[in-house]
Amino acid sequence: MSEFAQWSLDAIREEGGCFSWLEEQRFDWTTTTSQALEQILSGKTIILITDEKRKWLETYILDYLNNAQLDRPLLPIVSIDSMYKHYNSINGGEMLDIVEDMISLAHKDEYFFWYIGRGEDKRADIAKRKDTSYFWIFDEEYLNAFNLKSYDKLLDIKLLQLYRLFNASLNAAMYGEVDVES
Repeated sequence: MSEFAQWSLDAIREEGGCFSWLEEQRFDWTTTTSQALEQILSGKTIILITDEKRKWLETYILDYLNNAQLDRPLLPIVSIDSMYKHYNSINGGEMLDIVEDMISLAHKDEYFFWYIGRGEDKRADIAKRKDTSYFWIFDEEYLNAFNLKSYDKLLDIKLLQLYRLFNASLNAAMYGEVDVES
């Protein structure tokens, strides 16, 4: 079984030159992603949150993660908006506490947030409250997050590449090809 950092480097290099930007950031990738994969393997539900500009990616991930053509067990993943339709109207404080309590009750604290978007977006607030959250965050240096720039002209392509690597990492972890705890 391979160490996740080495496996990730090999997977990035297999993809060729279009993934070269990711090789430079692979240590941020392996640290954050291995923690997310550990949580998935332990059976936690993924609660996906994106900023408004990345709603297309949320739809893509929700559609593809449990695609019938993938030969793996189904994974529990939901959008924050499917759990609370009025999530965009929350302005923090007490209402955010109430939503978080509802999620904790529904999932018995066996969940983590996966946030993709700008760090300053209010949709990130609930994920920032939980140490176990997984972030692909833009324009903010956030601890234990994979950081990107929203003004990068290739951002959408990079996000799809990240998802491709995430999906490959998930498969490798689920089938024992890589040790995500290393």
